[in-house]
Amino acid sequence: MFAMVPPKPTTVDEYLAAAPEAGRPLLTELRALLREVAPEATESLKWGQAAFEERRILFVFGAFKSHANFAPTRASLEIAADEIDAAALHRTKGILTLPYDRPLPVDIIRRVAEHRLVDVREHDARFTA
Repeated sequence: MFAMVPPKPTTVDEYLAAAPEAGRPLLTELRALLREVAPEATESLKWGQAAFEERRILFVFGAFKSHANFAPTRASLEIAADEIDAAALHRTKGILTLPYDRPLPVDIIRRVAEHRLVDVREHDARFTA
């Protein structure tokens, strides 16, 4: 007998509903924060993850078993490198790892997301992880 494979999410709402239960509060808070920073952006799924777009991809976030990834671009993450390191958060290239068992670093994410938004609006910066 074959197990039923759940359908792939087609919206960000479906994506979050399918995320690990332990991560849903953090993911919901992250989504609301990004919506606050970029209220005109549209939501979509890119590479199987939630994305915000405004002319270009602004940022992507993904749900995993014990953490979320926030991907704004390497250049945008670099502006908060010292704060990220001081908060003992893990980052690689353009991705910030957000453990579900820690509070969302709201100030860092807001600063990084605002930088990315300005970079797209003023310089038409491409999305590169």
